[in-house]
Amino acid sequence: MSRTTAEHDPPAEPSAEPPPGDDRAFLGQPRGLLTLSGLEVWERFSFLGMQAILVLYFADSVAHDGMGMDPATAASVSAAYGTLVYLVSVAGGWLADRILGSYRAVLWGGVLIACGHYAMAVPAAGMTWAGLGLISAGTGLLKPNVASMVGKLYRTEDERRDAGFALYYMAINVGAFTGPLITGWLGDHRGWHWGFSAAAVGMTLGLVQYVLGRRHLAGREASAEYALEPAAMRRAVLLIVAGLVVAAALAGLLAATGWLTMDRFVDLLTLISVIAPVVYFAVMFRSPRVTAEERRRLRPYVVLFLASVVFNFILFQAYSTMMLLASENARTEILGYHFPASWYASALGAFEVALAPVVAAVWARMGTRQPHASNKIAFGVVLGGLSFLLMVLPTTGHGGDSYEMAAWWIVGSYLLLGLGDVLLETSGMSATTKLAPKAFAGQTMALWFLSLALANGIQAQVVKVYGEVSHPAYFGVNGGVAVVAGVAVIALAPWLRRTMHPVH
Repeated sequence: MSRTTAEHDPPAEPSAEPPPGDDRAFLGQPRGLLTLSGLEVWERFSFLGMQAILVLYFADSVAHDGMGMDPATAASVSAAYGTLVYLVSVAGGWLADRILGSYRAVLWGGVLIACGHYAMAVPAAGMTWAGLGLISAGTGLLKPNVASMVGKLYRTEDERRDAGFALYYMAINVGAFTGPLITGWLGDHRGWHWGFSAAAVGMTLGLVQYVLGRRHLAGREASAEYALEPAAMRRAVLLIVAGLVVAAALAGLLAATGWLTMDRFVDLLTLISVIAPVVYFAVMFRSPRVTAEERRRLRPYVVLFLASVVFNFILFQAYSTMMLLASENARTEILGYHFPASWYASALGAFEVALAPVVAAVWARMGTRQPHASNKIAFGVVLGGLSFLLMVLPTTGHGGDSYEMAAWWIVGSYLLLGLGDVLLETSGMSATTKLAPKAFAGQTMALWFLSLALANGIQAQVVKVYGEVSHPAYFGVNGGVAVVAGVAVIALAPWLRRTMHPVH
């Protein structure tokens, strides 16, 4: 083909078929994995980089360009933001399947995220709230669909699939490690909005490499895979747009009259996060498309769903109450070097990057002797609880809140939490895909995101007592509940092994 012809050709649409098995351009994996992993590095860089400083920005004084919230309110609003992100993610999967297609959903999601971070870079309260709304909508479109695009890079029988997802998971944690380092340093030395600007630039870089590498994203259609009929699609789009306009107008009216306060908005999100999974499970249990065998497998999944909620309730506080504790009561100096308190969040990503291959190697070496999936999840929950119980030791025996603990206490807590996350997340997602009824197979990600939304919704209420009760009581009670929940799942292991077939 001549250069002139090539220049006038429209961009080639990637094939709907997975790439050939000899596509091993990226560490023995398809080239598309590099594109998607690169996108996730920058998306997690921006999302977790921003989240590491968000609660500190909320709690900082207005004189220092913060929002002037008390610590408990700051943690509650931060958790409510997480609730909204994961609730929107449920809708994001449906929009990709029925209207946008995975590629466009991820692209427009990334654009909204970048716009949201740029909005937060502007030092004005209104731009902060607008930015968080855009990031919530964008993450809801992007997050549930990138993982499905990774799966479509491989044929069903391709033995590289598990290794590919391991590389993808590591990319996520590379972003989780580097994001807080950059945004935290800028937030501490130049101002919070400089940190938000770094998150914006990171997401922009992710989008650029995603678009440039789109020709390698075989395994997805340009349009929706299960697209609605044209008339139904027009009707759905009109209903969505009308619903958003009405919701925005109603929220504005209620806010103007003084009824819709921040506290009530947080409470509303928590209520939705509780109702949504209850309705979802009720629909699945009662659906005529679900067989009796599938309905029996749903019962153990409810237990695992609740275990995920308990663990993630602890995990998400790594970016809220633990950040507040680190900024107020932990030394931010190691070997004479001073660092921002938000850098503690990077420890979590670093531990997960380091521990994931170790855990995978241990399971591979144990072979058929490795623990059942339900026990792996239970161990993760117990470790999450222990990470909070550990914080009881350095926070006990002080007359007030002016003490300082050694940095290694928080680092040790994040080590336990990171190991628990590695154990639970991989086993939990695998169990979700295997236990979900076939009629709902395409919505397994929605189920998982609902557990994350509920964890954040509960956190938004519980953190309100942070600072009202003593630190040992707060971390001791929450950690103790998590440990008890994990032990309860272990006690149910015989029943779970019997009813979770074919999960091993």
